[in-house]
Amino acid sequence: MKIWLKNPLSILAENAEGGILLEGTRIAELVPSGKQPSAEYDSVFDAGSHVILPGLINLHHHFFQTLTRVYPQALNKKLFPWLKTLYPLWAGLTPEAVRMATRLALAELLLSGCTTASDQHYVFPAGLEKAIDLQVEEANNLGIRVVLCRGSMDRSEKDGGLPPDSVVQTCDEILADSERLIHLYHNPEEGAMTQIALAPCSPFSVSETVMRESAKLAKKHNVLLHTHLAETEDENRFCLENIGCRPLDYLERVGWLNNRTWLAHGIHFTNEEILKLSVAKTGISHCPSSNMVLSSGVCRVSELEKARVAVGLGVDGSASNDCSNLIQEVRQAFLLQRLHNGSNVTHLDALRWATEGGANVLGRPELGKIAEGMQADLALFKLDELRFSGNGDPLAALVICGAHHADRVMVAGKWIVENSRIPGLDLEQLQAQHQQEAKRLLTK
Repeated sequence: MKIWLKNPLSILAENAEGGILLEGTRIAELVPSGKQPSAEYDSVFDAGSHVILPGLINLHHHFFQTLTRVYPQALNKKLFPWLKTLYPLWAGLTPEAVRMATRLALAELLLSGCTTASDQHYVFPAGLEKAIDLQVEEANNLGIRVVLCRGSMDRSEKDGGLPPDSVVQTCDEILADSERLIHLYHNPEEGAMTQIALAPCSPFSVSETVMRESAKLAKKHNVLLHTHLAETEDENRFCLENIGCRPLDYLERVGWLNNRTWLAHGIHFTNEEILKLSVAKTGISHCPSSNMVLSSGVCRVSELEKARVAVGLGVDGSASNDCSNLIQEVRQAFLLQRLHNGSNVTHLDALRWATEGGANVLGRPELGKIAEGMQADLALFKLDELRFSGNGDPLAALVICGAHHADRVMVAGKWIVENSRIPGLDLEQLQAQHQQEAKRLLTK
């Protein structure tokens, strides 16, 4: 089927004021202003009240944390004490809890215009060994693209790490399951709906052996690597005291500093370390809301991009962001980076981080742009709320006036969100089931 999305109110693409022609899973043609598609089409969607963006790409999340939003005992804490407060709760996760958390997080993301979501699940208490399998199933049911990061921790409190024994696994368990998941679910082809990445959690929760062996396994199967790095000054001190070097030097030592790796947060880098990232072509997920909530610091996005380091956006876990809304994260990134870098940071920069920037980080050139031959992943927004009234630039309005939800979302040429709803998904029932699992977790 060929569908013409006709005459949008605005579109994040050049020479496409007349809309775009879609064929199957791809964008077939950009239509200039006042023109019609050069090829025949089967149907027309009047986009006159919509702003069309490439589908947004979320680079960092922890779906399971939607169950522990604004947990009172964790409020107003920095990263390390925040984690130690929450680990005992997460030790009580069950398969049903992970299923509900994943479904709810993905629904939130879709409704905010996200079409590709990355998640890092790193807690595996007894009985939760198939957590990633559940996430694959939930993503398939909803029709969203995912890069599911097989997280891991093997360095518990008794080994000098932060997590309790109940949520960590052995190195052999981690590597065996990582390889199993790659064989079962990873699709390396262009347009893949599901990919697997390997994601040891952090230098303070994972042994050097797991870091090294994960890098070898990723190279063997040509999959991506992901971890938290340079998030806080406490992490720098931990690495210097316990490992004998700064976090990025450690990453280089264990074979991670390469173009298969992307890092969450990337706040506390020196100028020399930014140059190292550039040479290695290692990407960064900027997580502004989480960084502000935990008072971790500010990612040096302008300096990173000036050095030609790929940067995208992540909402991060809902226990630190407390929201899985990617279009809101675009605004947060815009405001935070503008505060620190001045008015040279524009709304178009923020939109680029959430689209093309994310695609570059993930090595997915078929995503993140509206151009001929690209995947038909699109987010359509209306400006029919009070917050937008009086705007003079629809694209800028999405960011600066603060869009909250998409009206329509398309993934691989299929409408997944229509009229700000996900057809076939009862959101009220989902919220009730999810709240029940959260209550069980908090009262266990």
